[in-house]
Amino acid sequence: MNDTTDMRHAAAAAANERVLRIFAAQQAAFGQQPYPGVDERRARLKTLKNQVQRYQDVLAEAMSKDFSFRSEAESKMLDMLGSMLELNHAISHVRRWMKRSRRSTELLFLSNRVEVRYQPKGVVGVIVPWNFPIYLALGPLTAALTAGNRVMIKMPEVTPATNAALKALLGEVFPEDLVAVVGEELPDPNVFTSLPFNHIVFTGSPAVGRIVMRTAADNLTPVTLELGGKSPALVTRNYPVGDAATRITHGKSANCGQICVSPDYALVPRERVDDFIAGVRRTFGRFYDNRTDGNANYTAVVNDRQFQRVQSLLDDARAKGARVEACAPLPAGKGRQMPLHIVTGMTPDMRVMQEELFGPILPVVPYDTMEDAIAFINERPRPLALYCFSHDGGERDELLRRTHSGGVAVNDWGWQVVNHDAPFGGIGNSGMGTYHGEEGFRELSHAKTVFQRQRFFPIDLFYPPYGSFVQRLALKFFLGHGDPRLTASRTTPATRKD
Repeated sequence: MNDTTDMRHAAAAAANERVLRIFAAQQAAFGQQPYPGVDERRARLKTLKNQVQRYQDVLAEAMSKDFSFRSEAESKMLDMLGSMLELNHAISHVRRWMKRSRRSTELLFLSNRVEVRYQPKGVVGVIVPWNFPIYLALGPLTAALTAGNRVMIKMPEVTPATNAALKALLGEVFPEDLVAVVGEELPDPNVFTSLPFNHIVFTGSPAVGRIVMRTAADNLTPVTLELGGKSPALVTRNYPVGDAATRITHGKSANCGQICVSPDYALVPRERVDDFIAGVRRTFGRFYDNRTDGNANYTAVVNDRQFQRVQSLLDDARAKGARVEACAPLPAGKGRQMPLHIVTGMTPDMRVMQEELFGPILPVVPYDTMEDAIAFINERPRPLALYCFSHDGGERDELLRRTHSGGVAVNDWGWQVVNHDAPFGGIGNSGMGTYHGEEGFRELSHAKTVFQRQRFFPIDLFYPPYGSFVQRLALKFFLGHGDPRLTASRTTPATRKD
């Protein structure tokens, strides 16, 4: 027992030492090359793209091993294809993004020059969740490399096979002082987050996001937090309920619902709830032949801990009076290919109405008026996504104007994330900051303002001693006249006399 403990301590110490060594090496390498040119950045992105192509089968197999089973098609469509689309976009646009941006001077400084130069921040830390371990590692990596940074990636503890595959993929083509991967061998994640990175990108739960932000604050490290929340899907009266059921079912069953932008619950007109539920059950049966156990198209819950968490959410709902219906027979034995469960008759004290579900559970919430539906959404923390099913443009605009969310899809779910010319990010409880596309480049670059004085510009006219004619004229032109009725004594609060 003591030998085992000693070995664990030695392994942890070695992992900690490796993290510190890599970070120091990346800092030193960045100091030697603080501004890689556009050709070098594009070459790195193309190299990464080639590796993703080469390793696609290895990565799909590794993710399936970590999940106990993960649909190969989903792994390739969601993790690998999404990564390729983002890489292609960055390769095509990095030259334009890097260009200096000319800005206008104030009238007072006319004839001088102002521009913004986008400078790499330095060493970026990327913390990856388990649900899409490749896409959510390579997305921030793409943004960081496009911006000219060096990157350390912290992979989740529960995906050791994927971690090893990604480490091999990157290690073949990038030195560790440019890109490095740390995985389950690091027992204390605070060792990673406490490093004085120049930026941290974290994807995960709001609870862990708060810890990351507090730790980063010790070094004044800026953070991009991509969190989650209870993303609503609102079905309006003018939209075909069967079509909405199909699209929401896909969003709730892809990756077994383990997606940060998955529809968390459905808001449905009260008189159409039964039709909507029938549509969900029908669609789930069509997608998966009315079964999930052993189905090659259906991904499993990632591990026993998450499986028990999902089961406990359902048990809590049942115990408090909700109706829970499985869309297919439950898996035999100890399988974790858990079918979609529809929950109705919820009350606010149920955990399914309080926690992000992140699994195959779909609460259906009836509403009477559009005003009621908007109020229901706004009474809760701001979600990462909002899904509006409506053919009425005015109705859609009203909903988008009166609600806040990280992103929106109209008449579908999730596809706003994989259109990489647009930013991806949360708001409030669902995160801060953005990446993807040009916004990702900006997020991981420092926008440095450069003011260049024209040689003969008479800036000395603003030097002391003050009160010259030019100074008085400039102040009068820009400030105008103060109100002589206001004095310091009139604007200072009176002292209370007891």
